[in-house]
Amino acid sequence: MARVEIKTNKQLQQMKRAGVITSRALDAAVAAAVPGATTKDLDRAFAATLDELGGTSNFYGYYDYPATICTSVNSEVVHGIPGDYVLKDGDIISIDGGAYVIDPATNRQWHGDSARTVLVGSNVPESRRELSEITRAALWHGIAALAHAKKVGEVGLAVEAFVREEAGDKYGIIEDYVGHGIGTAMHMAPDVLNYAVRDLGPKIKPGMAFAIEPMLVTGSIETKVLADDWTVVTVDGSDACQWEHSVAVHSEGIWVLTAEDGGASELSKLGVTVKPIPEA
Repeated sequence: MARVEIKTNKQLQQMKRAGVITSRALDAAVAAAVPGATTKDLDRAFAATLDELGGTSNFYGYYDYPATICTSVNSEVVHGIPGDYVLKDGDIISIDGGAYVIDPATNRQWHGDSARTVLVGSNVPESRRELSEITRAALWHGIAALAHAKKVGEVGLAVEAFVREEAGDKYGIIEDYVGHGIGTAMHMAPDVLNYAVRDLGPKIKPGMAFAIEPMLVTGSIETKVLADDWTVVTVDGSDACQWEHSVAVHSEGIWVLTAEDGGASELSKLGVTVKPIPEA
């Protein structure tokens, strides 16, 4: 089993900085996601905000990926490449992006990674609204579980339990693509599953950080990769949705690195009080 990176509080503070930059760049991309805009317009908005705030894209150039965000529309699950597609009233689009900052004292990179789903325009089908809300809420239930979990797999238990309790078998939970550790690289050990398994994986310790990212679909969980070697779509053409946050575990509790308030507003509804990362 690959070693899970343990960060100091000072290093988690660097990740918080990367997370806030990621969040604000996503704000810009979300604001640009209107009918008539191209997915490339969203990428430009994200990239411009990174430049303004001093972050560097960790997507651009990653295995030769050609953009700063992934834009996955309707039946696209993940890794959609921004381009000339014109957003239409009623579309559902997941925007996934990240950034890193460099600690000048050590020259090490510290990463953030987050995704949001946008309902485009005013005539979005109720089925798409519900899909996004269930996926978003499932993310927060997974994060809430992390606050008290002893092992990483408890996140997936919580995500699946919430989805099944709220919607039965109405939604499929993608299994081919999962969350991950994050820190000095964007993708690190361990995998963070979004579904229940017997082996709950490594023990959770202060200094760990995870990107939690449930992906739900309205049909079969079977996927395929398109000819661009990136875009993942549902085989049956059903709608897909992704929400993601990077979260730190520290000696006092948890902090959502890619939420400006550390996740306080959402987690308080679930009985979890977030704790700021200690300065020392």
